[in-house]
Amino acid sequence: MRFTAKHPMSEFEVEIVFALPDRQSLKSIPVATGDTVADVVAKSGLRADFPEIEIDSLAVGIWGREVDRTRPVKEGNRIEVYRRLEMDPREARRRLALSGRTMGSAESD
Repeated sequence: MRFTAKHPMSEFEVEIVFALPDRQSLKSIPVATGDTVADVVAKSGLRADFPEIEIDSLAVGIWGREVDRTRPVKEGNRIEVYRRLEMDPREARRRLALSGRTMGSAESD
């Protein structure tokens, strides 16, 4: 009779971030090998932290690149939940330029 040892699931941490204009969240989440971006979002508590936001309907990414929620995570990943923009950044710059202002001067207003 031959026995095979079961390998415990390897655990590691990834970061998950989400931000609104007035508040933000950055958390380290313990995950197991095989966990997906969706699993990290579910474990993160973002739904409870931001009940007014439909977190599951927002795009997600890893280090600035949009990914599917079914993508497995790896050690060192930074999961980002992207909120919808109120205005296209190019449109915002155009409107500021028309008023004689820049992005830098708008922030200090």
